Amino acid sequence: MNTLLRSATGAASACVLSISLTGCGGEENSGVISNEIVVGLLLPERQAARYEKFDRPVIVDKVDRLTIGEGRVVYANANQDAALQARQLENMIEDEVDVLIVDAVDSKAIASSIEKAKEADIPVVAFDRLAEGPIDAYTSFDNEEVGRVQGKALLKALGDQAGDSRIVMMNGAITDPNAAMFKRGAHAELDGKVDIAKEYDTEDWKPENAKANMQAAITALNSDRIAGVYSANDGMAGGVIAALKAAGVTPLPPVTGQDAELDAVQRIVAGEQYMSVYKPYAPEAAAAAEMAVQLAKGMSLHTVAQTAVDSPTAKDIPAVLVPVIPLTKGNIKETVVNDGIFTVAEICTPKYAAACAKIGLT
Repeated sequence: MNTLLRSATGAASACVLSISLTGCGGEENSGVISNEIVVGLLLPERQAARYEKFDRPVIVDKVDRLTIGEGRVVYANANQDAALQARQLENMIEDEVDVLIVDAVDSKAIASSIEKAKEADIPVVAFDRLAEGPIDAYTSFDNEEVGRVQGKALLKALGDQAGDSRIVMMNGAITDPNAAMFKRGAHAELDGKVDIAKEYDTEDWKPENAKANMQAAITALNSDRIAGVYSANDGMAGGVIAALKAAGVTPLPPVTGQDAELDAVQRIVAGEQYMSVYKPYAPEAAAAAEMAVQLAKGMSLHTVAQTAVDSPTAKDIPAVLVPVIPLTKGNIKETVVNDGIFTVAEICTPKYAAACAKIGLT
């Protein structure tokens, strides 16, 4: 995918995290429809904790507040099944929702269903993944930057030995356009600086598939010759680490991740996973909700979208891209704890209490 980002204006950038319907000089059309908006929300799976724990509640709450309690969200989860998601989307078209927020299981496969939404005059916000087809808006993180952050962190962990190090790359699913961007960003940092001895595109992002890939890499390379592992997300990092442990690898090599899931944060505390990427879900989900409400009301997105992107099938899509933060032992309290993602008690269970105390997480 060739996603082209346009530079944002300073004023619009300042607005993105405030996410208010009329903030930063926003204006409402005189012919605005009522607040009785129905938003169709389609999320891709439940394996990543973020969708049910963070994204869905934030979107529901934001729609409720923006519509003064008169709007509502109808919800469907595809459980990683692209065909099921297409049916769910088309059912929502038949039910005449006013706007759709879609996090695509398969960005290409969903395009024909999004075309049907266009024909029915139902605008579509692509959420987290840049779906193909005639979408009206997009919100996510700077996904190439995610890969660059991961690559830089792995190089930092390898230190002076990076040039002589052999690593394994565990990329995400080829059906996910974000995976391609993570991979591209990581390669931009790693190529020519380490020996990428094995590289995998992991089917469906599943931890068990990452574990099997890692077991194959260990067999091919010998575990003592693997200096580090680039893992595109935390779920796969868990599978990678399980394979390394099963092979008796000690100490564990640095392993990257993404999403700041609770299990991963605990592995970071314990020294099993080197880092994750913390992506502030609230502003991303809130931006999706605000764009959805504004599109349903026929309003301009210029007060929300601070940039624009191209997909393979659409140009100049109004977009909100939220910055990301590398998460390591040193900034757990300042990020996921202070932002209310997890409490210290949730992280520092009895199993991790000593490790938490050692890094001052109490």
